[in-house]
Amino acid sequence: MADTGTETDTGSGNDRGRGGIHVTNTSGNVTIGDHNTVTNTVTGSEPARDPQQEELLRAIRRLRADLGGVVASEQTTALDAELAEAEDEIEDTGRAGTGRLTRLRRALTDAGAVTGILASGVTVGQAVGALLGG
Repeated sequence: MADTGTETDTGSGNDRGRGGIHVTNTSGNVTIGDHNTVTNTVTGSEPARDPQQEELLRAIRRLRADLGGVVASEQTTALDAELAEAEDEIEDTGRAGTGRLTRLRRALTDAGAVTGILASGVTVGQAVGALLGG
């Protein structure tokens, strides 16, 4: 139905004309009209994760939990942001890429005063080092 620029009141208290369509904030399939069917088929499987990536993911989660108990600083806030990005990347793709690992290593170094005293920080550092080859 083409929009003619005119709207009629259907008595429902809105200004939309009869048969008008307004769709917002959808994150899935939408169908318009009578007698439609929507089918959403998801194929494939979750990405396979390397055991080292799984170890890193567990260590990241531990460190993020531990960071919640320390006084926040600019460095710990930046570290937590990098940890969150790395966690999301591993969840989404099955692995953290070299660029992400390099940024994570830098954030660990910048927050060294905190991460050096947290066992979980040391574990993340070791896991990142193993994945980057040193």
